[in-house]
Amino acid sequence: MCGIAGLMTYDGAAPPPAPLRAMGEALRHRGPDGDGRYRSNDVGMVQTRLAIIDLATGDQPLYEPGGAALIANGEIYNYLELRAAFRRTEPTAFSTQSDCELPLHLYRRYGLGFTAHLRGMYAIALHDPAAGQLVLTRDPFGIKPLYYAETPRVFAFASEPSALIDAGIVAPQLVHSVRNELVQMQFTTGRETIFAGINRVLPGETVVVRRGRIVERRSRAALPEGSPSQLCEEAALAQLDAALMESVRLHQRSDVPFGIFLSGGIDSTAVLAMMARLAERPVKAFTVGFAASEVADERLTARAAAASIGAEHVELVFDEADFWKLLPEIISAVDDPAADYAILPTWTLALAARKAGLKVILTGEGGDELFAGYGRYRSAMRPWWAGGRTPRARGMLDGLGLLRSEIAGWRDGIAAAEIHNHGSGRTPLQVAQAVDCADWLPNDLLTKLDRCLMAHGTEGRTPFLDTELAAIVFRLPDELKVRRGLGKWLLRRWLAERIPGIQPFSRKRGFTVPVARWIARRGAEIGPLVARSSAVREICRPDAVKRLFAAPADRRAARAAWNLLFYALWHRRHIERAPSPPDTIAALADCG
Repeated sequence: MCGIAGLMTYDGAAPPPAPLRAMGEALRHRGPDGDGRYRSNDVGMVQTRLAIIDLATGDQPLYEPGGAALIANGEIYNYLELRAAFRRTEPTAFSTQSDCELPLHLYRRYGLGFTAHLRGMYAIALHDPAAGQLVLTRDPFGIKPLYYAETPRVFAFASEPSALIDAGIVAPQLVHSVRNELVQMQFTTGRETIFAGINRVLPGETVVVRRGRIVERRSRAALPEGSPSQLCEEAALAQLDAALMESVRLHQRSDVPFGIFLSGGIDSTAVLAMMARLAERPVKAFTVGFAASEVADERLTARAAAASIGAEHVELVFDEADFWKLLPEIISAVDDPAADYAILPTWTLALAARKAGLKVILTGEGGDELFAGYGRYRSAMRPWWAGGRTPRARGMLDGLGLLRSEIAGWRDGIAAAEIHNHGSGRTPLQVAQAVDCADWLPNDLLTKLDRCLMAHGTEGRTPFLDTELAAIVFRLPDELKVRRGLGKWLLRRWLAERIPGIQPFSRKRGFTVPVARWIARRGAEIGPLVARSSAVREICRPDAVKRLFAAPADRRAARAAWNLLFYALWHRRHIERAPSPPDTIAALADCG
């Protein structure tokens, strides 16, 4: 896992070294084990390395005999199989044992179709001097991030938007329509980021750049087309067991120690159970809990699961003092904003894993999206006259008397994804799942995971987000995903046969952080500070914001208060470019 960045000049001149150095420095946290530099013709690239596979010879850039060079942020899990296939068909001289050398040889053999052979998570930049082109590509689920900017002089790319800003390639200017998505949904959608002039390479997309301009785009889907398959429950269980075992086996390929983030929920517990089946030594599992009594603390469930399979279990506590102290530092790492309060415990877990000497962590992200775990999926399956409703039909700030005027268009990106993912016989449930996989998953959950772990030089791996596993699970019959009012039915069945003591058929409680209680305790102090933030004043009435924080009356009000607190701190750090303060109060006092 690494940080990558680079640029191609518009006029064919040699790339300037200063912005390359600046981007490399901005991405140092993503790769503390080394760095690589590349300059050829009109292209320059930099890479900061987190060494996971091939510790001895895996430094980048990597090269192939035809002259192409590659830098990558990611893991190609099927690299051993690809290497063996090459050796069976032709004498290929591999220069390293790196998993990331294989895309170079695949590119030489298959051209731009090389990504169809990759099984993994990746953001890749490949320069082919003979063809005069720079190729960028990202894995189908968007597990690894990749951003780009087109300016009059250069085309530039980086693993994080902040690297493009720190290098002076793009100024930190707000896109108001994307800001509206953030404050109403907690994440943003599509190609355009919240920073003017910075775009995302979309999940599964391959972009070809010549003379500093994009000339071609290709796309590889994460999910299969078609309606649900006709499959009985026992056959589906057998397929799931084989596919999950294969995915976890591949995700455990590493030349460094690894562990798991264990929430106590169905998804991470299922991954833990499979890791234990495959492991030669006890799995190291990390769980975080909260002292507040009014939220579900999953430490007991996680403890029972860990004990049942003999895992080495580490328990952590994130408390109110941590919240007020660490929030600005955490938000500083989330430059592409995701106002998901799960960033708080994820940050703590990442720090603990790194202190324990682990560079690789497996997680349960993607389980809810593929197996239909969210309540909104059950609602999407019902017709409107039976209580069904469109997911995300109401914004977080709507109906609370906060807004200066109605925020229009904040749902346009989600609506576009709904239209795009209809068709090919998909059921309403499949459409809702596909929409979440298009934006919510990469731009909220996976962004949170990437930034929190990479800030501590740790790699996050997501076995559920494997295209081979997804090809089976996404096309399961609806009734094997949702039954008796429960989502993830088949995964629960699978887990019940392996760790029945954790009661996998109990209702999903959700992973809740007690931010409502923490904010309410200091609402009278925090409210006026948030209300005077220029970013918040632009969209909300200050008097209404003060009242909201003084007494967040219900769950919706509490979520709105958290969203506004996050946005005020995010804007201060990433748009106003203010330095990181010692705690939240100091940061808010400094908001313009």
